[in-house]
Amino acid sequence: MNVAAPLESPHVPVLLDEVLDALAIRPGETHVDGTYGAGGYSRAIAARGAHVIAIDRDPDAIAEGRERIAREGDDITLIEGPFSAMESLLAQAGVGQVSGVALDIGVSSMQLDRAERGFSFQADGPLDMRMSRDGLSAAEFLNTASEEDIADVLYRYGEEPRSRRVARAIVAARPLSRTGELAQVVRRALGHKPHDKKDPATRAFQAIRIHVNGELDELERGLEAAEAVLAPGGRLAVVTFHSLEDRVVKQFLRRRSGVEGGGSRHRPRVALSVQPGFAKPARAIRPSDDEVRRNPRARSATLRSAVRLAPAAQLRENER
Repeated sequence: MNVAAPLESPHVPVLLDEVLDALAIRPGETHVDGTYGAGGYSRAIAARGAHVIAIDRDPDAIAEGRERIAREGDDITLIEGPFSAMESLLAQAGVGQVSGVALDIGVSSMQLDRAERGFSFQADGPLDMRMSRDGLSAAEFLNTASEEDIADVLYRYGEEPRSRRVARAIVAARPLSRTGELAQVVRRALGHKPHDKKDPATRAFQAIRIHVNGELDELERGLEAAEAVLAPGGRLAVVTFHSLEDRVVKQFLRRRSGVEGGGSRHRPRVALSVQPGFAKPARAIRPSDDEVRRNPRARSATLRSAVRLAPAAQLRENER
């Protein structure tokens, strides 16, 4: 397999100290990094004395990570696959329950910074966007889907208010094969001006990437898998980068910590009908101004964390 050359400026893990604090790592524990990427979280967790099971569905990240681990000798086991399958992947590796799970959701700097991966409009490249390098590419989706389906994706995953206008322009411009082509189509449809603070193509690229990779479904299943593999007292730490991802994590932790929704005087809090899996989540954490200055990509990040509870049957056994 041909692997892209390593980045000159490697990915900087966001909210790293805060994630490590949330994981409360103790030497000898086993932790899962479900989104290995460039290995920033994994190396930091291993440096605190834990064994790390790292997972990534990107074959480039796997190939480069294995070279790095062999070279540096970190206590990291790297497994290729989606983090939603962590329960079965861990079982295949002979690992049962673990003490911590870290997830860094969304596209990585490695993927964004390599034009040949087709994730960004900052440099022209093939219209790909596939994290695992298989399945339907962005170009295949845009060149075959109906105008209505494209508009729905842009609205649902990019929160694009003029999704129908953009979808109509995309269909009129087909076939599309390059990221630069798509960006120009979106800009013309939305009346982009060079001095605009935010490039209007941003929302479209986010939406198409999320759809092609099934990212929100993957996140839902990954959170459920994390709950399944965490031992009682185990810690879950999830970093998200936009409101759609954060909403999934926030609602999951609310559901699984004993109540559904925040409640109000008009709608009281609803008790969970099954044993809660997590204690009340910690307060959400955002990056400091200093971190944002050092790493502008941290600007939109949010960390949510919670501690795994013991199952009801185990609590009763412990009380005897």
